[in-house]
Amino acid sequence: MEKIDSDTPSMEVSQRLRELREEHHLSLRELSRLSGISVNALSQMERGLTSPSVSTLFKLVEALGVPITTIFRSEPIREEIVFRSAAQRTQVPFPLGMWEGLGGEVFIGHVEPLMLNLEIGADSGNQPIVHTGHEFVLCLEGNLEYRVEGKQFTLSPGDSLLFAARLRHHWRNAGESLVKAVVVLSGFEEYESPAGFHIS
Repeated sequence: MEKIDSDTPSMEVSQRLRELREEHHLSLRELSRLSGISVNALSQMERGLTSPSVSTLFKLVEALGVPITTIFRSEPIREEIVFRSAAQRTQVPFPLGMWEGLGGEVFIGHVEPLMLNLEIGADSGNQPIVHTGHEFVLCLEGNLEYRVEGKQFTLSPGDSLLFAARLRHHWRNAGESLVKAVVVLSGFEEYESPAGFHIS
């Protein structure tokens, strides 16, 4: 197998793979079926005996439904009180838009507020978004269209939307100007990072 980046020790990756599998309540056999990687190979990776190739890592994260960065990202220190100035926001760009973290990424509770910035024509992609918990949207600028289980809602400044996030949803900039909205994800499972579903 190809060696992973030398800056990331094999043992650290092996521990992260085991943690992710257990967080998703999967046995080695179940993960093997989902990823197409043998149980023996998975066991050796988790024990740090072998290092997965890049292609193998992509098969694993696809089977687990997490972004590749999850394998190498250490868990941040969670806090009970989080202050973020506008200049300190975590920014995650994606095609024609940007998510800005509002502190939820390091908050101890299961709530993640974000600022959604969309250029004209931006959308969430072809696949519907589904995750646990709830989703609250408050439009600040522009016209933001949400489709939830086939129902269409067009939010203008001041309009809001609240729904169970297990319902299939999709968003897009439906107007001719930039969109800015606050999105609050809450009540999700501990192993989930629902913001990732919106930017993958």
